[in-house]
Amino acid sequence: MEQSTKSRATFHSRLGFLLVSAGCAIGLGNVWKFPYICGENGGGAFLVIYLLCLLLLGLPILICEFTIGRGSRRSISQAMNILEQPGSRWHVTKYMGIAGNYLLMMFYTMVAGWMLYYAYLYISGKITSVSADETALFFSDMLDSPGIMILFAAIVIVLCIGICALGLKNGIEKVTKVMMLLLMALMIVLVVNSLRLENALEGVKFYLVPDLQRLEEKGIGSVAFAAMTHAFFTLSVGIGAMEIFGSYIERKRRLMGEAVNVVILDTSIAFMAGLIIIPACFAYGIHPDAGPSLLFITLPNVFHHMEASRIWGSCFFIFMSFAALSTVIAVFENIITMTVELGSWSRKKSLLVNLVLIFALSLPAILGFNLLSGFQPFGDGSTVMDLEDFLVSYNILPLGSLTFVLFCVRKNGWGWNNFLEEVNTGTGRRVPKWIRGYLTYVVPTLICLIYLKGYYDMFATKGWLVLSAWMCLAVVLLGLIFWICSAAGKRQTKKQQ
Repeated sequence: MEQSTKSRATFHSRLGFLLVSAGCAIGLGNVWKFPYICGENGGGAFLVIYLLCLLLLGLPILICEFTIGRGSRRSISQAMNILEQPGSRWHVTKYMGIAGNYLLMMFYTMVAGWMLYYAYLYISGKITSVSADETALFFSDMLDSPGIMILFAAIVIVLCIGICALGLKNGIEKVTKVMMLLLMALMIVLVVNSLRLENALEGVKFYLVPDLQRLEEKGIGSVAFAAMTHAFFTLSVGIGAMEIFGSYIERKRRLMGEAVNVVILDTSIAFMAGLIIIPACFAYGIHPDAGPSLLFITLPNVFHHMEASRIWGSCFFIFMSFAALSTVIAVFENIITMTVELGSWSRKKSLLVNLVLIFALSLPAILGFNLLSGFQPFGDGSTVMDLEDFLVSYNILPLGSLTFVLFCVRKNGWGWNNFLEEVNTGTGRRVPKWIRGYLTYVVPTLICLIYLKGYYDMFATKGWLVLSAWMCLAVVLLGLIFWICSAAGKRQTKKQQ
C-alpha cells in the first residue's frame, strides 16, 4: 500500500477536493426534484426530516466510501482486492460498480447535452418570447431530433474527456473549482432575482414554512420515507464515484469532517435551487412540476414572463450545465482510472478508448426518444433511458452502498478496527467507536428497506403478478449481495476483528 501511496496523485488543495467531490454529488435530480418534493411533502417540516435522514443515512455511507478509497489508494476496480482478506469474495462486487459508472454515463451525458443545448438556445435568442405551447414544442422537437442530441452529447463527452486528459490537479481540480464557484455565484444572482418577484413570498412559504395539513395528507411515514430516499440518492454514493476522490486525499485530516463539508455543500445547492425555482413559479401562477418538464417546459415559461428573460434563461441553463458537467467529469475520472488499473493501460489509452466507448454507449438513450421509441421496457411512455436509470438508481446505487458499509464493519471484510484507524487518521472530527452497531445493523437495514420500497413503488401499478415477480427478483439480488459478503476469508491480523 505504501508504494501505491507514493505514486498516487493527490489534490492540490483541500478546497479542490471539497468542490470536486461536491460537484460529483450535485446532480440534476437535486435541482429538479428536491424543491418539488420538499414543497409537496410539507415544506419546512419535510426539510427538517430530510436533513435528519441525510445525517443518519447519507453521511455514514459517504464516510465509508471515502475511507475505502483512501485506505486502498485505488479506484473501486481494485480497492477491495487490496483491502479484503484472502479467500473472501468482496472483490466480485467491483463489476457492479464498474457497470454502474458506464450505465450512468449512458444517459447522463445526453441530459448534460440538453442543458448545453438550452443554454445555446437562450444565449442565441432562439427561445425567448414564445408561447407556452411553443416552449413545450422546443423540448419535443429536441427529443425528436437525434442529430441535435448526438451533437451536444458529443460536445459534453469530448469536453469532459479533454478536461480529464489534463490530469487531476491541472484539469479536473482547476476546472471544477472554477465551475463550482461560478455555479454558486450564478445561483446567488438567480435567488435574489426570484425573491424580488411579486408574490414570490407565497412560493417561499410553500417551500419552507411547515404545513402540517400537507404533512397529514401525505402521512408522516410516507413523508419520512420520501425524505430518507432522497437523502440516500442525493450524494451519488454506491458506484465508487466518491471512492475515487477518497483515494486522492492526503492523510492530513480525518474523513468525517471532509464528508460533512461535502454534504453541506450538496445540500446548500439543492436548497438554493428551491429558492430559485419555487418563488419564480408562484410569482407567475405556474405550478412547479418535478422532472425534466420542470426544467425544459415550466421554467422557460416562467422566464418568458420576466424582463430580460433571455439573460435569466441563459444564466439558469449555464448554471445547470455546470452542475451536469461537474458530475460527468467526476464519473469520467473514475471510469478512466478504473480502466487504467484493470487493464494496466496508460492513461492516454484509457482516455481514447473511453472517448469512443462512452459515445457509442450513449446512443441507445438518445435514439430511445426517436428512432427506437417503439422499445418501451416498462410499458407505454417508457424509454431506454428509463431502463438505464432503473438499473443504476434502483439497483446498483443501493446495492453498492450496502456493500461499502458491510465491507467496513464486518469481520470478514476490511474490519472495523482497520476502518476506524483509517477514517480517524489526521486532524478534525473523529468517528466514535460506539457508532459501530449503528453502521453494522441500522444503516444496512435502512438501505434494504429503501431498495425494496423502490421496487414496490416502481411496479405497484402493474398488477400483483408483475409486482410479485419483480419483488422476488429484488429479494434474490439482495440475497446474492449478502452471499458474496458472507464468505469467510483467512484472518490476517487481530486488527481485522
